[in-house]
Amino acid sequence: MPNYESLKARQRQEREHYPENLSIRVHRALSWLKQAEQTDDTDSQFIFLWIAFNAAYAQEFAQKRQFTEKNLYQSFLEKLIYLDKEARLTHLVWQEFSGPIRVILDNDYILQAYWEYQAGHITEDSWQASRKSAKARAHKALANSDTATVLAAVFSRLYTLRNQLLHGGATHGSQANRAQLKDCVCMMQKIVPLTIELMMDGNTATWGDPVYPLV
Repeated sequence: MPNYESLKARQRQEREHYPENLSIRVHRALSWLKQAEQTDDTDSQFIFLWIAFNAAYAQEFAQKRQFTEKNLYQSFLEKLIYLDKEARLTHLVWQEFSGPIRVILDNDYILQAYWEYQAGHITEDSWQASRKSAKARAHKALANSDTATVLAAVFSRLYTLRNQLLHGGATHGSQANRAQLKDCVCMMQKIVPLTIELMMDGNTATWGDPVYPLV
């Protein structure tokens, strides 16, 4: 699997030939991947890896509040899988991280609807319906070996975990959900650099302008 050093070396050789939007995305993503690789703190690793992924991915609709498995990252992940001629993302999902992914998808505490119910924003019936629907979609994707949909569902759960950390909804180093967080970090440590590499492979593809362009 690629890491910061190998990706940075390649970027230095190729960046003059990248379109500007891809060049900005890769440059920013690599800067955060470097930070993630330089710390042993699990919370910090997760945050840096999330920023690296978002720097690579971020689209305008990512500024909206509502995220669902139906649309969260779906087209982006499908593009990555299309570019992944060696099926490395598929291998990660169905071989290396099959167990942790199933645990993540079954964890109610990183399903956003659960916290909306706890805050009184939705009823218990709405929460249970959301829970049932999310799990049904995830299980269908697992049964159909639908890599993009499974990854989209996983990242929607990671988005909730990201919110808990960045909005002060968790204690640094807390043991609550610690095993889950470690599983997420292990997975992202391989998915994020691979994402950057696949974008570099697809440097003629359309990645769109970054949300905050260089001005």
